[in-house]
Formats: sequence, C-alpha cells, structure tokens
Amino acid sequence: MKLKTIKEIKNLKGKRVLVRVDFNCPIKNGRVIDDTRIQASLETIKYLIQQKAIIILISHLGDPKGKKNLKYSLKPVYKNLSARLCERIRSSQRGCSGKSKAKNLKFINDCVGGKVKKEIATMRPGEIILLENLRFYVGEEKNDLKFAKQLSELADLYINDAFSVCHRAHASVSAISRYLPVCAGFSLIKEIENLNQVLTKPTHPFVVLMGGIKISTKIKPIKNLAKKADQILIGGALANNFLKIKGINIGVSFYEPAMLGVTRKLLKNKKIILPLDTKIKGNGDNFRIFDMGPKTVALFQKYLKTAKTIVWNGPMGFFEEKPFDQGTREMVRIILNNRKAKIIIGGGETIAAFKNQSANWRIKIKNNIFISTGGGAMLEFLEGKILPGIKPLIN
Repeated sequence: MKLKTIKEIKNLKGKRVLVRVDFNCPIKNGRVIDDTRIQASLETIKYLIQQKAIIILISHLGDPKGKKNLKYSLKPVYKNLSARLCERIRSSQRGCSGKSKAKNLKFINDCVGGKVKKEIATMRPGEIILLENLRFYVGEEKNDLKFAKQLSELADLYINDAFSVCHRAHASVSAISRYLPVCAGFSLIKEIENLNQVLTKPTHPFVVLMGGIKISTKIKPIKNLAKKADQILIGGALANNFLKIKGINIGVSFYEPAMLGVTRKLLKNKKIILPLDTKIKGNGDNFRIFDMGPKTVALFQKYLKTAKTIVWNGPMGFFEEKPFDQGTREMVRIILNNRKAKIIIGGGETIAAFKNQSANWRIKIKNNIFISTGGGAMLEFLEGKILPGIKPLIN
C-alpha cells in the first residue's frame, strides 16, 4: 500500500497546513496523564516547523455529543503539547520561555468560523495553533460535507497523522479529502508500514496474542490473521466463548451468546490455542474467570519465545486487580525477552496493561517493538479493510 506522504510535498514555506492529530488523551484533574498520542505527533509537527509551514492542529477529545462541553476541552492537551514542544526545541534555545512553554503555539477555543480564520490570518511561518474539540460540532461525527468544507477553508493542505481515528468516517478524517490536497504524516506512515508488514510479509513463526473482552470486535481480525499466522493465542474474556462451546464450566463469566455459532466454526481451526487453566473469583458456580493460570502462561510462552512476528491486542485478564494481573504481566515479560521478533502492540487497554506491568517500560522497549496508537483502527486494518481515513491517501 503506497501512500501520498508529507515528504512528497514541495515548498511548504508559508502554506497553511491542517493536521488531523489524535489528542484524545486520558485527562485527570485538568492534566494529561498519558501523552503517548501527543508524543506520536511531534515528528510531523517538528518537520512542519522546520519547513516553515503555518500549522493548524485539529483533534477530538472524548464524546461531548456535539455540544460545547468544557469538560471535553483540549486546553489541558494544549498545556502538555506546549511543554513537549519546548523539550524538543530547547537545545536550540529558541521558542521556549523560562516556564517551559512554547511561544510559537496558541490555543483557540473554537475550530471553525470567522474568529478562527482571523487568528490564522495573523500567523507566521513556523507557528502552530491548536483548535478546540472537533466533536463540539455534530457535523464531525456525521461526516458532514458542510462542516468538512468549513474546516478546509482554514488551510491549503491537509495531513492525516491520526491513525487511531482512520476507521471513522468523520468529517475531519474522510469528507475533508474532497476539498483539500491530502497526504499522510510520519506517525500514520509508521502505523501503516508496520501493520501492512504483518499482513503481507510476516516472518514466521508468526504468533497472534488476542485478549480483551468482546469476541464480537475481534472475530474478523482473528479470521483474517488465521490465514497468515502460525498460532493465535486466545486469552481474556474472549476465551470464555470458546470454553463455553467446549462444555467447560465458566460460571457467570462474561461471554457473548450471539457469537457462539461463529466461535464454534473458528474452534475447528487448529491454529487457535486456548487456556489450559484459569484463575477465578467467587465460589461454587457463582464465579468469574479473571485471568489465565500458570499452565496457560507456560503454553503461551512456548510459542511466543520462538516467534519471529508477534501481534498483541487485548489484556489477558482483569489486570487492574491483583492477583489477576499476573497473566498479562507474564506476557509482557515474555514479549520483552524476545529480542528477535517483530512485535506490534495495540489497543488502549493493552498499552495501559503493558505500561502498568513493565516498570520503566520506555527504557525497556527495543527497536523491534512498535506500539500502535490505534485500537479499533488497528483491528479493522488487520481485518484487511481499507479504512475511510486511509482510502484518500492511497497513491
């Protein structure tokens, strides 16, 4: 899959560039508590600064349902981004104040209209503006052409650098491509290159580790990956559907009755590897499966330690509560110890689990590990779909 990329655009100096980023970060007490997605955007932003473009950043945050609810304001993101940008350019001693805030970055409390246009008209090359939450307008999620046109009037060029929303047919992701020249930013390019590699040229043995809660959201990627992978290891609540079919007592554990038919068919595939034992919470038949047991950890390790390609999406259990975090923690340990495999980890809960179970995780991450910013987008891409946000970028 060849994309139109930011590197192909000549002479960006003075051009107004609308960059769709995903700054949908967890916020607590007015502060960003995980800025992984903000950091993923910095390479594209820094490049545009160097090229002396006029940079207009757009994003959503949460689900304000089309209303201007300040609970979902991007203002906390602006503060974090300002500090991160200052860290990036501090070595040049330009653009930062003593309070570690980037002078070339502004925040506007709207994303379309005359006020925004007026502010952009005063911007100079190399300056950045972050606009307010796109989802304050109902037109965003409806993929409304009128709203997309309003966004397009702010710029000369559109860059999509938000892989995690590329499965959404939203105005700032899909419809906007009707009105502006489009290309992919560096973060999105890396996502596509890494995920496309496991779909087209994986190095074998290729092992998929799939966990989480709902089999309904994972069944299609599992089916597609089963054509390419050597083994698919099933953990988390996903496994309950398979265990139920096999006649194993799962107590009152979560499963999806509507998915039992399709799960039964998938169970015939010998590539599917299920837990051998589990950890439960509760008594009698009133129990829930909350984690995999030690025999399952050993079984999964047998495949993961020799794998040359690993894709992991979904925690292995209720990792937020001890001792049910052990299965997920063991998977993190095993994966980090495999330094020869190409490893892709994706999904919000999976990344959170990875970070929680691995002290100093940034230091431990090796060059062979790629952390995807996408959850739903990653899964739909692994289905083999051409996503709405990717389609306009295909060269």
